Amino acid sequence: MAPWSRRKKSDPAVRLFFATDVHGSDRCFRKFLAAAEAYNAKILVLGGDVAGKAIVPIRRDGDTVSAEMHGDRVTLPASEKEKLVSDINVFGFYAVEMDDAESERIGADKAYREQVFRREIRAQLEGWCELAGERLPADVRCIITPGNDDPIEIDAVLEAAEKVECPERQLCDLGPALLASIGDVTPTPWDTEREYSEEELAERIAAIVEPAPDGVPMIFNFHNPPYNSGLDTAAELDDQLRPVIRGGRPSFIPVGSKAVREAISKYQPTVGLHGHIHESRAAQKIGQTLCLNPGSDYGEDLLRGVIVDVADDGSCLDFLFTAG
Repeated sequence: MAPWSRRKKSDPAVRLFFATDVHGSDRCFRKFLAAAEAYNAKILVLGGDVAGKAIVPIRRDGDTVSAEMHGDRVTLPASEKEKLVSDINVFGFYAVEMDDAESERIGADKAYREQVFRREIRAQLEGWCELAGERLPADVRCIITPGNDDPIEIDAVLEAAEKVECPERQLCDLGPALLASIGDVTPTPWDTEREYSEEELAERIAAIVEPAPDGVPMIFNFHNPPYNSGLDTAAELDDQLRPVIRGGRPSFIPVGSKAVREAISKYQPTVGLHGHIHESRAAQKIGQTLCLNPGSDYGEDLLRGVIVDVADDGSCLDFLFTAG
């Protein structure tokens, strides 16, 4: 742990647990909820990209069920359907039982496939929100905000949930600090729904942060990490989305947001909580701001997160990366 992560020896006013980019992994979400008790955290923050990646049709044939996984057809007894569903979900996919006709339609009709995909995203998230209400005690807050891979429809699901808070593009009072959240990112090769130019993103950030009272500490929950911070290093891709090789090795470049970095430099929040770039698990300082990206390994059935202890004055007492 870096020496600047230990400012004070007093007990924290609040302990929060932050994770991100679970991409539809049911087991990772359950671990996220369990973090409240495991780490004695009173605030859970899930910072975007909660939606899974795709649909995988399951076909039933008499006493067996089967699905295609990684190019191979996997067949199990019908009594083991839930195991097949669970194995598929580890990789962020939604297993949907369907007959041959619907499976063919899913493959041929892009609009219909997207409709079913979004239906499954909403259904899973509604279930997660109910699970949060069942699992979490009354004194634990659960904050879930969207990321760029999440369709706009999930905002209404989160806003309707009783236990879950979704302060997207808002200021949220955590007690010793205000939480400012935004899931928008700068353009990606995948053309997702919440992408904006650097100029537009800067305007959207300012609209959230400017109303904050002077002198009140803030924590930024910005899905996009700051540019060239070490939290945003990813493989360089060519126009066909293939890794670029330079000098016989894959090339890695910063892909974060300059608007986010400028906002951090200007407003100097206590902590910046970021995600988006799964492979860039890191902690760095920008001015006096501690910026954290816990990374994501949802495909390995592993929840990566970070514990952050916040003092009465809004300063960061300590942090600790977790994995489990």
